[in-house]
Amino acid sequence: MAKEDWRAIVASSLDWEQAHAKLESAVKGLAPPLRGERPAGYPHSAWELLEHIRITQRDLLEFCQNPDYEEKLAWPQDYWPETPAPPAPDAWDKTIADYRRDREALAQFTTGSNIELTAKIPRGTGQTYLRTILVAVDHASYHIGQIVSVRRLLGAWPAT
Repeated sequence: MAKEDWRAIVASSLDWEQAHAKLESAVKGLAPPLRGERPAGYPHSAWELLEHIRITQRDLLEFCQNPDYEEKLAWPQDYWPETPAPPAPDAWDKTIADYRRDREALAQFTTGSNIELTAKIPRGTGQTYLRTILVAVDHASYHIGQIVSVRRLLGAWPAT
C-alpha cells in the first residue's frame, strides 16, 4: 500500500460513519432547550460533550501543526466548557462549524503534509503525529457515543 493510500484512510477516519455515528448525525435536530440538559445521573450535557470534543481536537491540531505550540490548557478543567448549556444562542452552531473546520484541517495535514506521520513531534514528550491524529479520532468517537447516550436518556434519539 502506498503512503498516500494509508494517509487517506487515516484522514477519512476523522469523518466516517461506519461503525458509529459521526458528530453531525449525533447532534442533528437536537432541540435547543435539550442541548444544555444533563440527564438524571449523567455528568454531561450534549453541549458539554460537543464543546469538549471541539476544544480537544483544536488542541491536538495545534500540537501537530504549530511549531511554537506550548501547552496552555490545564487538564481537565480547560478542556470542558464552564456551563452545561451553550452560553449564547449561536454558540452551538459556531462550535459545530469550528469543529468541522479543524477536522478538515487535521485531515488535510494528514494527507497533504510532507511530515513523516510516524515521526515524533519535536515539541512533544514522545508522541508521534500519527498517534496524535488517532487520538483525535478515538477521542471524538468516544464522546460522540456519549452524545447519543445523552439524547437517548433525554428521549431525543434518533436524530430527526
